[in-house]
Amino acid sequence: MADRVGSDAHSVKLRGFYASLVAGQSAAADRRIEEAFAAVPREPFAGPGPWSILAANVWRSRDRGSPYVTTPDDDPAFLYQDVLVALDAARSINIGQPSLHALCLDALAPQPGETVIQVGTGSGYYTALLAHLVRPEGQVHGFEIDPNLAERTARNLAPWPWARVEARSGASDGLPQADAIYVNAGAPRPARVWLDVLRPDGRLLFPLQPRYGRGGMLLICKVAGAAAWPARFVSPSVFIPLQGLPEADTEGLSEAFARGPLMAVRAIRFGEKPDASCWYDGGDWWLSTRAP
Repeated sequence: MADRVGSDAHSVKLRGFYASLVAGQSAAADRRIEEAFAAVPREPFAGPGPWSILAANVWRSRDRGSPYVTTPDDDPAFLYQDVLVALDAARSINIGQPSLHALCLDALAPQPGETVIQVGTGSGYYTALLAHLVRPEGQVHGFEIDPNLAERTARNLAPWPWARVEARSGASDGLPQADAIYVNAGAPRPARVWLDVLRPDGRLLFPLQPRYGRGGMLLICKVAGAAAWPARFVSPSVFIPLQGLPEADTEGLSEAFARGPLMAVRAIRFGEKPDASCWYDGGDWWLSTRAP
């Protein structure tokens, strides 16, 4: 007998299938990733339905019409697919693609008891997943520059009191020390504060990208006192631009992504003159195809 649509049992069944689907599509190796997607309901973070689902490239020309389609009703089954759900369609702000975030969370590997920073919480869905992964003995510090979204995140995180959000830039001074930083807005370089507050052996995962256009999720692992840290691209990606960093000329970064290949990157280097292994020169830092 089928569970009644909208019932708790129906939601649990949908989440179980969805979690298996997302884990399979992302090839997440850590079983905890699937468990987190099964445990955290998506409905509170999406808000009341019907919902707008991203159905096309958000960067396409607006004269081709809206890239979103609207669900026919508020059946939560529409949320438990590998889709982006609009929070503010006019500004292209979405709850991001689950399989991409599963892949990223698997790479970032938040552990129980760790302190994690998330930059760009949206309505808090992936903040809650981080909270599930670090457990009550850990901490999640979210930063959301949009005050309305920060307020939504704060309400939605009530079941996870070890996770909190501040309505300000996550690229400014005053961030706490962290074992891992997960950035959900595109940046043309790693913010200095992210590198500074990472603990030794900490991980930073952020979308390195030009202001407009495709980039890649860059994973950096901090090695205290070293001039070169391991770094690699986890996946291509497209995120809305990060607010709070000074404007930068990103033409060279666009050219680097056009040349590729992303998966050749092996390290981020500081204080060294770029050599023939340089994939992209960011000025006071550069990406190298040579291992540290």
